[in-house]
Amino acid sequence: MQLHQTKPQQTITRRLGESAPSFLGPYTAMWITIIFGLLAVVGLTAVAAEIYESIGEHDGAAAFDQPVLQWMIAHRTEALDQGVTWFTHVGGQVGMPILALIVLAVITWRSRSWRPLILLGSVAAGSVAMTIVGKQTFGRARPAMELAVPPYETSPSFPSGHTLNATAIMAIVAYLIFLEAKGNITRVMTIIACTVFVLAMGLSRVFLGHHWLTDVLAAFALGLAWAGVVILAHRVFHGIREVRAQSRNTTTVLPSE
Repeated sequence: MQLHQTKPQQTITRRLGESAPSFLGPYTAMWITIIFGLLAVVGLTAVAAEIYESIGEHDGAAAFDQPVLQWMIAHRTEALDQGVTWFTHVGGQVGMPILALIVLAVITWRSRSWRPLILLGSVAAGSVAMTIVGKQTFGRARPAMELAVPPYETSPSFPSGHTLNATAIMAIVAYLIFLEAKGNITRVMTIIACTVFVLAMGLSRVFLGHHWLTDVLAAFALGLAWAGVVILAHRVFHGIREVRAQSRNTTTVLPSE
């Protein structure tokens, strides 16, 4: 998988490779970064749930939960309810894996590499783990069913799984396309499209009354944090490989004593 990097990006990648212990290979370092990063972000999920629970429902961003939900309810129509319900299914347990697999197949075919599968698979598995930990740790109740649009959901509310998964997966999709694309227009359009999709997914969960605003905001933050860990792991992989390759080339061209 070829990295199309700017000079600052090349510098960062190289420094990551140079800072890695010499006994670690590229794949080993990448997996260590992913595993320890996952443990850290899952722990952060539990901590975030505990902190939110201690703050209360009328402090900080939580004070906007009820007003935002009431505003969404006031702007519902039958047609809009149906359209948003259809859209939110795209980010569900069936829709998002299908969408991710389609994008993954295209990127893997174009890059002629299995690393996109590792990155996307890792970010998907991690986002599911974070969602489970957050819901089991906090157990926050969703908005009342009379305020929601069917089909109703009964699992705990914090964080929004749809939003967390969409954020993490779309961040990696944008990153992979960014690496493959050679034109700035393609890169900018990719970032815009992925951002709009993620924001729309989060807002759709509040609009339908399936989540509170703070569930969605937490999911945005956790999804981006986890995607950042996976991207860092990929950069570590390439940094080590580039440094080792240059070292071998330098050794080859050095004249013998």
